[in-house]
Amino acid sequence: MKHHLTGISWQLGRHFLLAAVASVTAQAATPEALKQLPIEAGKVLEVNSFSASAKDAAGRNEVPRTVVKIVLNPGKDSNINVEISLPEPEKWNKRFIGLGNGGSAGRISSGSLVGYTARGYAVATTDMGTAPNSDSGIGKPDVWKDFGYRATHLMTTVSKQVIQACYGQAPEYSYFNGGSTGGQQALQEAQRYPEDYDGIIANVPAHCRTPLHAYFLWNEQIFHHCPFTPEQEANIIAAGNEYMASREMPQTAGKLVSDPRCNEKDIAAVIALARKKDPTLTDKHAAALQKLFEGPKHAITGERIFDGIPFGSSFKIAHGHLYLFQWVFGKDKDLMSLDFGKDIDTYTEKLGPYLNAENADLSAFEKRGGRLIMVSGSADSCVPYHATLDYYERVIQHFGSLEKAASFCKFYVVPGLSHGPGPGINNLPDMLGLVMTWREKGEAPHTLKAKRVVDGKTELDFPLYPYPEKTVWEGGAFKAVNGPRGGVDRVAEKFRPKAAE
Repeated sequence: MKHHLTGISWQLGRHFLLAAVASVTAQAATPEALKQLPIEAGKVLEVNSFSASAKDAAGRNEVPRTVVKIVLNPGKDSNINVEISLPEPEKWNKRFIGLGNGGSAGRISSGSLVGYTARGYAVATTDMGTAPNSDSGIGKPDVWKDFGYRATHLMTTVSKQVIQACYGQAPEYSYFNGGSTGGQQALQEAQRYPEDYDGIIANVPAHCRTPLHAYFLWNEQIFHHCPFTPEQEANIIAAGNEYMASREMPQTAGKLVSDPRCNEKDIAAVIALARKKDPTLTDKHAAALQKLFEGPKHAITGERIFDGIPFGSSFKIAHGHLYLFQWVFGKDKDLMSLDFGKDIDTYTEKLGPYLNAENADLSAFEKRGGRLIMVSGSADSCVPYHATLDYYERVIQHFGSLEKAASFCKFYVVPGLSHGPGPGINNLPDMLGLVMTWREKGEAPHTLKAKRVVDGKTELDFPLYPYPEKTVWEGGAFKAVNGPRGGVDRVAEKFRPKAAE
């Protein structure tokens, strides 16, 4: 789906754009010339140049670059800030990188751009139109659209316009790198605007957005009525690790859960083991744990809204983040009384078509040579793995085979990874570098290496394999075996409505 430009017509805008680009290029793209760029439904706010002789706030030499700040207003209530960092022309490697945001966005991390610029990349990011805070989305569908998909696409198109003006040519390759909310941005780009990027990294992607926040609310209401102490939570996590230990390798058994897929019998067993470990866990706690591990279902129809908290993961990051409900119901709504029947239906109808990135048809992205890597963590309770695993299964189904889907899209579930570094995970491979190599050289990633602490002090190169392969320990060595497919409850289609402009 293409963004339909507002204001002056596309042809007229294109005429002015080409003239402006030619003019700016002729002037060697001085800051003054860049300031005059005509921006569709927006304007250039600032153009600042930094030289190597200047010092940053920490007293270090600045990275030579030009920084362009732009505001975009595609809708009545839209206010999208974009920041673009451009290396010196002789240092530019002919590549553009779009960076994702996090949480409810609303701010730009200028520092995140500098490292990429130092390596020769033109790079940009956006506040997604939610500044100064998440309250900006209350009752404003324009902001919903901007946060869901529009801000990222317009950031991309305006960045390429500035790059053309600055260097006199378009980037040879464009890549997107985002995690969490940035992962939502990543998959929206692959699905809605496949022409924007040649390669995409979607780390711990919050793409199943409205069901994910329903999960947050479900957990929040449970914790509100039945709190758990830190000691109780620690014992519940330990029970999950212990119960699943028989399915682990010796190096990870009892320390983490590599594959948290489970059934009702497993849930009952973990709760029983947790109560054995911790006698302070009451019947009320047990009932709460049952609901936490099962995840939310529709109060009237019983349809699956989202899956539950994975075994072995923290409760602390599995709740909160309730601003999407305020966007729909207002700041004064008592969210502890919000129901999982009609209220969830209203919430889904309002936000789902804009925020969710659930379309498994990546045909246009695949046909133009796009490459996509998705990464989830087995211990991530903030954006649990299961919705992304199921999304990949639907991509496989759409393309007719695992082999076809894996020819352009790979999915890794990293054992022990939370919403960031997890227990024993010291570092992960450079995923952006992997997708670049895949796109530009045709070398597809397969076996990845991560450093893992196995006994509190010894580091081990730990291999990671793309889903559905799993790592096992046989004959004194790590090996890959074919693991099970699926095994998670699918979010009901009702809660994954079709995308809308």
